Amino acid sequence: MVVDLKANELVLKAGDSNLCANETTIDGKLILTNQRVYFKTKNENFSHFNMEILPSQIKEIIYFNTLKIFPNGLNIILKEGTELKFKIGDRNSWGQALNRIY
Repeated sequence: MVVDLKANELVLKAGDSNLCANETTIDGKLILTNQRVYFKTKNENFSHFNMEILPSQIKEIIYFNTLKIFPNGLNIILKEGTELKFKIGDRNSWGQALNRIY
C-alpha cells in the first residue's frame, strides 16, 4: 500500500480502519496528512474505494458507536452531503486531529 504524497505533505496520523459502505466493510488504512485525508484499501480488488478528502470538502465530523456499544465510529460528512463512515481505534484523537485541519 503506497500513498503518493504531494509536495510539503507530512503524515500526521495513520491507522488501520474499516470503511462502512453499502452494507459492506472494507479493510484499509486511514491516513491524515497536513493537507488531506486518505483512505487506502488493503485489498487491491477494492481499490475503487480508495479516496482522498480535502479539508475544504469536510462539513462535519460526528462520532458514533458500532453495534450501539463500541465507541469506535467516525463519520466524516462532506459538504456535498456524502457520509463516510469509518471504524477506527482511538476515535477521539482522530476526531480532534481531523477537526484541526478543516
